[in-house]
Amino acid sequence: SSLRRFHPLDLLRLNLVNLHALTETHDASFSVRYLAKWSTLMSVMESSQGNIIGYVMGKAEGTSKDWHGWVTTLTAAPDNCRLGLAKTMMDEVEHVATSVYNGNSVDLSVRISNEIAIGMYKGMGYLAYPTVMEYYSASGGGGGGDEGAYGMRKPMRRDKHRKSVGENGREVRVLSHEVW
Repeated sequence: SSLRRFHPLDLLRLNLVNLHALTETHDASFSVRYLAKWSTLMSVMESSQGNIIGYVMGKAEGTSKDWHGWVTTLTAAPDNCRLGLAKTMMDEVEHVATSVYNGNSVDLSVRISNEIAIGMYKGMGYLAYPTVMEYYSASGGGGGGDEGAYGMRKPMRRDKHRKSVGENGREVRVLSHEVW
């Protein structure tokens, strides 16, 4: 597989990946807005046959002191999970968040029931902070009802003193709910 930048026509080729029960899918207008504003934080993993087998959508947000990358969606097709695709895509997001946007951290949210993803992110150096109740709606992904999320954050090299995380790795601000 290989990583490449997200192309607008890729929106028509995500069905295989979006079959994953925990994938939070977005409508085309949402994805196009992201692509127009943060194309450098959007990538796809493509198989040797040219099929999209994973993708990541991210953005940059915050204030000057708290400028950070945000991972909106990271997913792989069900048959391609646990192959290291997510790590490759997250490495790219972290690289772009720091080198292009000068972010001091990368943030994301993850369903509290998604223990595999939580463990994966912790293995990449992400720290969990307070839960946001009812963050995910029943209509998104495969959830059976409103579900809470852990916010997770990884300080980047700009945050040498790890000020973006508080004592004991607990974040000190409320998880963002904003779309932009």
